[in-house]
Amino acid sequence: MHHASSFQRIRIWDLPTRVFRILLALSVAGLVISGEIGGDAMPIHFMLGYVVLTLVFFRLIWGVVGGHWSRFVHFVPTPSKLLFYVQAVRAKQTPHSVGHNPLGALSVLAMLAVLFVQVLSGFMSDDEISNTGPWTALVSSEWVSRATEYHSDIGKVLLILLVVAHVGAVLYHKRIKQDDLITPMLTGDKVLPPETHHSRDTLTSRLFALSVLVGCGYVVYRLVNLG
Repeated sequence: MHHASSFQRIRIWDLPTRVFRILLALSVAGLVISGEIGGDAMPIHFMLGYVVLTLVFFRLIWGVVGGHWSRFVHFVPTPSKLLFYVQAVRAKQTPHSVGHNPLGALSVLAMLAVLFVQVLSGFMSDDEISNTGPWTALVSSEWVSRATEYHSDIGKVLLILLVVAHVGAVLYHKRIKQDDLITPMLTGDKVLPPETHHSRDTLTSRLFALSVLVGCGYVVYRLVNLG
């Protein structure tokens, strides 16, 4: 049992993870809006798609080499842990999570997967007016047709639903559970027992993250120019 005075601020989310979240949120919002506007907004839509793919690649790598609580191994739940968490929630005895809780972890993975497929389907999409993805000449017309349909219908709906669920979960934790998830995402810190493992967040690790991001951007650039 810890006394309140023994708690201290612990770095949970490193700066690269926090910047990633902000950039991803802004980029996804811009993607949805520019896609709905169409027309002259489509060049922005394409560019934001490339930014999102860069960020997805970055998060996949950072999930292996990033700060302690940003690594997949420290927040992706096993089936047994997920079942235990769901049962605890149903019993109104939600266990405390330092980083992502099991359901939050699944939403992160779902978001990365849906974004990855959505951008790649955009690479192969053709609206038959004036906008064609960079891979349309590399795949069959059947693939283009299927990718276009998915990108403009199923994929868009899935993405919007995930965003709504994500925002809803944050508001639920804030208002109902009295658990502020937003402030730690901005500051990186939580008030926790001093023995809690902290995430590495040094100048060196931040510069390393920047180099990873640049590398991911270069990979996306090469992918875009395959055709």
